[in-house]
Amino acid sequence: MRGKLLVIDDDEASCRLVEAIFKAEPLKVLAAHAGTSGVARAVADRPDVILLDLHLPDSNGLEVLERILAEVPSLPVIMLTAHHHLKTAVRATQLGAFDYLTKPVDQEELVLAVRRALEKRALQAEVEELRRQVDESGSLATQMGPSEEIKQVIEQVKIVAASDFTVLVQGETGSGKELVAQAIHRQSERRQKPFVAVDCGAIPEHLLESELFGHEKGAFTGAERRREGRFQLAQGGTFFLDEVGNLPVILQAKLLRVLESRQVQPIGATRAASMDVRFVAASNDDLRARVAGGLFRADLYFRLAQYTISLSALRERITDIPYLATRFVGEASIELRRPVQQIAPEALHLLERYAWPGNVRELRNLIRRAVLQTNDLIIRREVVKALIGKTSVVPAPMPKKSERSLREIADEAAKAAERQAICETLRTTQGNKSQAAKALRTDYKTLHLKMKHLGIRARDFSA
Repeated sequence: MRGKLLVIDDDEASCRLVEAIFKAEPLKVLAAHAGTSGVARAVADRPDVILLDLHLPDSNGLEVLERILAEVPSLPVIMLTAHHHLKTAVRATQLGAFDYLTKPVDQEELVLAVRRALEKRALQAEVEELRRQVDESGSLATQMGPSEEIKQVIEQVKIVAASDFTVLVQGETGSGKELVAQAIHRQSERRQKPFVAVDCGAIPEHLLESELFGHEKGAFTGAERRREGRFQLAQGGTFFLDEVGNLPVILQAKLLRVLESRQVQPIGATRAASMDVRFVAASNDDLRARVAGGLFRADLYFRLAQYTISLSALRERITDIPYLATRFVGEASIELRRPVQQIAPEALHLLERYAWPGNVRELRNLIRRAVLQTNDLIIRREVVKALIGKTSVVPAPMPKKSERSLREIADEAAKAAERQAICETLRTTQGNKSQAAKALRTDYKTLHLKMKHLGIRARDFSA
């Protein structure tokens, strides 16, 4: 065990006992004999684990626990007490304590608890480092993949980030719209200011206006104090409106005024305040179709779509799937502490053939489950096949018919029919494309191009 252990206990004999227990380990033991000094040492020395006595001369151990976790949120804290009280143990756990031991502490139990806490701390450090590397790279290619489609998006982000254009990012759920919004912010001159995101579909309609605009004290029943809205919190930075198509019509009009006037007026306020914010919006709907259907204001659409970035669905950029799957395996194996290192080629082929209605988010979730279920170094085809089977029994949510044009409905139906016909024919010919082309009454080149466009591999159907 390596690292630093801080003991916060007014009993000096207990502190010396802990030091003696870990004397043989390369673990530095620090001590504090009161709550205030314990919090100060936790902040200054940044230990890897803390042993915290419940009864201290100047404060209650639960209060000290709260103060420590407020300063260092991820720090593992093991509570110690001379008596076991179930309510106290439950409360300590609710506040974020890692473990709860009673005095006199069993030596083996203490060593085991500290070892588990150190392992958790080391795991957190690994995950944080991995995330830091991704953040520092600032590259959408690192986060989303090396495909040509993503390269085009990267170029668009680079162009628009230098401006103050309002940007509309369109793409299916789970395709990475917020990643694009964050990249725009990160590459802009506003990068040192806040990035504030709001999902317009996740907040109840009756609360959304107050959440966005804020309110004055007494503006409505329950408004007991003044509250700044999310718009004000983004001052100087970037505001990301996710799923903007879900905005009620009344709020669409108010958002349009904000975009045009660059002023925001909280509910109950008598005057508006100026606002310096760059807006990025996102939608998984075709907003033009919603405008045509009278569900979205045309003037707001054109104000939001000063610059539009469209994200391809994962099934349309198959070359990103192996990259993303491999990356997610690395992340999940660290987080879940599993030995998995790679995906078998046969398993990757299954991933490439699946339609991914939930896009990258669905792929990440499937890989996490596969890593959890795999005790080997490699994720096998059988594991992926079982998980895809379970996933595919739940159909992907389809947009309401009123939100799609007849042409879009026809195109989707034709694409699905072509995929099914080609797959069934290749299964019959055991992957022979020449025979399949004859059976489908088309030429070999046309079949080859359609298979490439639909992401179908002949070898997946060979005997």
